[in-house]
Amino acid sequence: MSAKEIVQKFYKSDALIDSEVIKDFLHPEVLIEWNSSKGLIQLDYNSILNLSNELSKAYVRSKVRISHIVSENDTISVRYSHFVKTIENPREEMLLAHFMVIWQIKDNKLFRGYQMSQLS
Repeated sequence: MSAKEIVQKFYKSDALIDSEVIKDFLHPEVLIEWNSSKGLIQLDYNSILNLSNELSKAYVRSKVRISHIVSENDTISVRYSHFVKTIENPREEMLLAHFMVIWQIKDNKLFRGYQMSQLS
């Protein structure tokens, strides 16, 4: 599977709200540098699993709509919008945020991520 296909499969899955699924995609030494509305956040393997667990408590469904994806060797850039359905209102899809992320793939896993987000 190519690096681009790995990233596409990741975002098409429920990995963002399912810590068991996300484990299949993460390199053991994964690190994400995320520039968010709260400033710079650095996430390692365990913090990513914890974030996925927290998201699963609030959302019953997570959907990513990729608008751009560019691939060069083991590096993939993705621009996407993240939509969710809340536990309180599972019939309504809500835009959570817009994201831009650059992923480096190592050993067919997500290894380094450089992400920026903007709340909807």
